[in-house]
Amino acid sequence: MKQAGIVIEMENGRVKETSLGMITLAGRTADSLTAMVMSGITDDITDHLSEYGVHTIVDLSLPDAPEIRRNPAVQATAVVHAARELKLDRILGLSSPEGKDLLPRVAALLDAPLIMDCVDADLKTGTATTSQYSGKMMAKIQLTGEILMFGVRPNAVLPESKPVPAKTIAMTMDAVVPENIILLSRDEADTEGRQSLAEADIIIAGGRGLKNKDNFSLIFDCAEKLNAAPAASRVAVDEGWVPYAFQVGQTGEKVSPQVYIACGISGSIQHFAGMKTAKMIIAVNKDENTAMMANCDYQVQGDLFAILPEIMRQL
Repeated sequence: MKQAGIVIEMENGRVKETSLGMITLAGRTADSLTAMVMSGITDDITDHLSEYGVHTIVDLSLPDAPEIRRNPAVQATAVVHAARELKLDRILGLSSPEGKDLLPRVAALLDAPLIMDCVDADLKTGTATTSQYSGKMMAKIQLTGEILMFGVRPNAVLPESKPVPAKTIAMTMDAVVPENIILLSRDEADTEGRQSLAEADIIIAGGRGLKNKDNFSLIFDCAEKLNAAPAASRVAVDEGWVPYAFQVGQTGEKVSPQVYIACGISGSIQHFAGMKTAKMIIAVNKDENTAMMANCDYQVQGDLFAILPEIMRQL
């Protein structure tokens, strides 16, 4: 029996769509799915999780105080407590900013092997598929141990409805705040009001072809029309046109949207490392010989300063 525990991430009181995709992935090879929720359980959350195949929903009942609930060391202790109490032998979480802070802590406390940024996983055999060498190849890695851990790339798997009856469990524990890590503040000003890059279905990104910071307003305006997340190549970030939070690539965010629109981006291997798993890639560039134009599904050869305004006009 493979008992999978899934760390659920929430957004505005709702389960993230990317968490539902992670549930779908786990449900393909696990015998039982347990969802771990840290922000309290409502009837809507229960219905949502059971619709996608969760058999048990655990309320970890962390205190409301943000300096405690948002503390990754406290969260890790809660997840470890649930894993041991419920005898979970597989633990999954998102390779999101929160997951990258939490999952390694859990793995260290459990002395469990962990693979991050998985695009696929077989929980019965303990194997995971992830990118290696700046995205040049995909590696299948097998883990061994009593408890195995997987960090799943957001949007790697689309959610699929699989309704099952679910039971809820309230699990209380003493929230001991460690002395060596204290949450002082939380600042999301750079991306306030915009979609998370890692979880967006559509991303429109700009690069060197935008020429300057002012022209990047085209990307933001077009993203708003498309209900997409704006993004950038490293060149645009290094030039100071947009903050680092918008960067896609080997040293930025790794994304797997349904559609990735690259505007004025040449397509270096470092950039491809962050977006090559997009389901559809559309390139807009004047130079037909760029790597992005050669490795896309659809291309528009032309001046982006004429093409993007026309897209917005049509929309």
